[in-house]
Amino acid sequence: MESLKAAVVGVGAMGANHARLYNQVGGVELCAVADNNKKLSKDIAKRQGCIGYGSHLELLKAERPDIVTVAVPTQSHARVCMDCLESGAATLVEKPISDTVENAKKMIETSKMSGIPLMVGHIERFNPAVVELRKRLKKKSLGRIFCMNATRVGPFPQRIRDVGVVIDLAVHDIDIMRYICSSDVTRVFAETEKNIHTSCEDVLSGILKFASGAVGNLDINWLTPEKIRELKVVGEKGMFTVKYITQELFFYENVKANMGGYEYPNILMGVSEGDITQIRIKKQEPLRLELESFIGSVRKGERPKVSGKDGLKALEIALAINMSAQKNRVISL
Repeated sequence: MESLKAAVVGVGAMGANHARLYNQVGGVELCAVADNNKKLSKDIAKRQGCIGYGSHLELLKAERPDIVTVAVPTQSHARVCMDCLESGAATLVEKPISDTVENAKKMIETSKMSGIPLMVGHIERFNPAVVELRKRLKKKSLGRIFCMNATRVGPFPQRIRDVGVVIDLAVHDIDIMRYICSSDVTRVFAETEKNIHTSCEDVLSGILKFASGAVGNLDINWLTPEKIRELKVVGEKGMFTVKYITQELFFYENVKANMGGYEYPNILMGVSEGDITQIRIKKQEPLRLELESFIGSVRKGERPKVSGKDGLKALEIALAINMSAQKNRVISL
């Protein structure tokens, strides 16, 4: 099987890891990286044994890669991705898909017109604990989903930010909630606050209402001294808890649901806590799984696991959340 030529555009924190992993995944040859910071590009290229460029256009013309990761600042996603797609390179763009809905739609249309795949890097879909959770939810292990509670908090990041917590952090949980409950968001309400960041929000408390009837709660900030990444999914039969960082999955059994269902007389009797089970998870690096999925879809000619439309949906909801906070009202989608 002939190796695919891979390249990475933008080799900051995430891009450097994409480059590292392309060098480790079988059937792929990392041919080049590019970054506006030429010194950084050369340093990463030397470390990974490939060629470093100061321009993605120069890289595309000289190397003609088969696949490209785009990990540049959000405002540059559309321009760089469309250049990559038009050059014939299957493109994986880091989340969020873009800075505006208009730009995201242009990227999707470019992919469609060129017939070249576009995947969005919503990495939490590849967390082994989330993968196992979705399998169990699809088997109705929880019954009907009532609510999902996401906590994504931690210290203020040292690297420069061009977006606030809604686009940078909450977009992860927006995508995961849509993914695990297989339902679209119908309306949102949110409150945000600026405490540290000079131009964007630092705190988000948000509510999502899904077409399925489920409610999603978002507790997001980068002001908390402790880094926490958790998701709780509550349903008829109990609750699943995902701990993203440690890749742990727990099930808290709802004894009453198992004994008599979630009918009104049983609800009046209350809910009893049953057994708590830690589900065995094989820990793996989510980014590696993401790249393997991307590479596999390109080789097989299949639709990427996280499509441009998935990325667009997450962006539309994130922007609606910001609008809700600004206008102090519920926003319908």
